[in-house]
Amino acid sequence: MRALARINVTPVKGTALMHPDPVTVTSAGIAEDRRFYLVDERGALFSGSTFGPLVRIRSSYDPDDERLGLLFPDGTEIAGPADALGSLETTDYYGRAVPARVVEGPFREALAAYCGRPVRLLRCDRDGDGADVEPLTLVSYASVADLATRGEHADELDSRRFRITLELDGCPPYEEDTWQGRRVRVGDVTIRVGGQVPRCVVTTQDPDSGVKDWNTLTQIARLRQRIPGGGLPFGMYARVKTPGSIRVGAPVEPV
Repeated sequence: MRALARINVTPVKGTALMHPDPVTVTSAGIAEDRRFYLVDERGALFSGSTFGPLVRIRSSYDPDDERLGLLFPDGTEIAGPADALGSLETTDYYGRAVPARVVEGPFREALAAYCGRPVRLLRCDRDGDGADVEPLTLVSYASVADLATRGEHADELDSRRFRITLELDGCPPYEEDTWQGRRVRVGDVTIRVGGQVPRCVVTTQDPDSGVKDWNTLTQIARLRQRIPGGGLPFGMYARVKTPGSIRVGAPVEPV
């Protein structure tokens, strides 16, 4: 039986994934997911594709107390109010103009020291704006296993490297691709599956260290037909049609 196997979110884009269970899903996706992000000194998006070791930072966010925490690899923890906001900025977010505000407090200095360059922490003005394209993404464990087998990966391929929101079990490889344009029920939530996700260099990086450890993109290019325009597809986008709460183990069924 198809089922939801894992939920992946992170408060700050590019930092380590968390696996909450259950989660509330709104029309904008999972509200706390990627609510915050970094920009460099030019105001350009700064994420895992720019600096892989961001994934070694563990971020936490309490929406009730409006408190954000960052745990660095050396054990240093920086925490402060998540709603102490400064100037409004607009970021080019993969072709979208995303309005956000600078988060004031102790974060900038610690992040700049870790990243080795000036960076600013921003908070999206609107829920869901921190998603790359659509509010949710999904992929099956079987698809990840197939890529590993056919790509002759030495051992089990860690699916976290794809940073997909909803991971599924009980599907044959790439069944999720066949759901494009269809509605799919995940527990009490109904989503509409969109197009394929074009993958980037982050998928080549170890999900714990951010260090490149496998030629993921080369293998996808060898095994999968490119998206029109040239993208390398792995996983699917989705929008929320019926909001609700979902938890690991929830049945997944095309409508």
